[in-house]
Amino acid sequence: MTATLLALALLIAAVGPAAWRLRRSPAFITGRDGRLSTSTALALAWTVILVWLLVAVLAHALTTGDSTRYLNADPGPLSPLATVYLPLLGGPYTALIGAKAVVGIRLQHGTLAKPASASPHRPLRELIANDSGRTDLVDLQYVALNTVTMLYVVAAFLADAEAGLPDLPPQLWALTGAPAGAYLLNKLATRPNPVITAVSLTNDTLTVRGGGFTPDARLELNGTPVPTTAPTPDTLTTPLPHPTHPLTAVVTSHGLRSDPYTHTPPTHTPAPHTPTTPTPTEDERTPAGDEGTPAGDERTPAGDELTPPGARPGR
Repeated sequence: MTATLLALALLIAAVGPAAWRLRRSPAFITGRDGRLSTSTALALAWTVILVWLLVAVLAHALTTGDSTRYLNADPGPLSPLATVYLPLLGGPYTALIGAKAVVGIRLQHGTLAKPASASPHRPLRELIANDSGRTDLVDLQYVALNTVTMLYVVAAFLADAEAGLPDLPPQLWALTGAPAGAYLLNKLATRPNPVITAVSLTNDTLTVRGGGFTPDARLELNGTPVPTTAPTPDTLTTPLPHPTHPLTAVVTSHGLRSDPYTHTPPTHTPAPHTPTTPTPTEDERTPAGDEGTPAGDERTPAGDELTPPGARPGR
């Protein structure tokens, strides 16, 4: 029981910080296009599990008081390492190295498009999806079978941690090796379909971003072909004044169609009308002299009214 609790504590100590770090900065397990790499993520997961198993066995050996006898026993706690666990690790790493080589060669020769992701977020769904965001059956089976195998290995070890590495069936490596081979063949067989990653509308111009766009690429909006201007390998633009309904964009290049991408134009709410008060004219602001300002003889009394009769002026 003590060995099991110790192994469980070590597992939490290994997986917790690693998961937190990868969630904040997943660049370590992303591919050339900025998306999560399925082969890299699974190879890393198997590495963490194998390191955890070895550390847990070593920690238990140090707590027994006779670590030399425990480790050198026949069969010892590490006996299945070469026959079962290293082949389990070999399949994902073969897929990782092979996928990197295949993708690099195809990108260099222009037979594969890997447009950068338009979203800054890295959802786990990218592990089982293609570049267009749709679920890929080959990636799904690769991730699912490896995940189940990992859980089986962890549960078998925690069930009897004192005995060391559990003696798993030798055929268990097929659950990681066969999916890895299918994953690698899928990388070889993938056609360079055009991919749409983002659609934006600015100043009555619709911009479609992605990858694999050839000079003769054709853009369709809601099933209708539209003319494009200044096409580039990753951008198509077309004039589109004031659309009011959702748009579904599809790019066709060399007879290959991209997955549909739906864009909903933002709705513009008209600004509320504020009544304005007319500005009075100069004549309205300043009354006429005879109406607003008294006449000269009314403002200033006449001289004979200011000076009494017979008096000298100035007195």
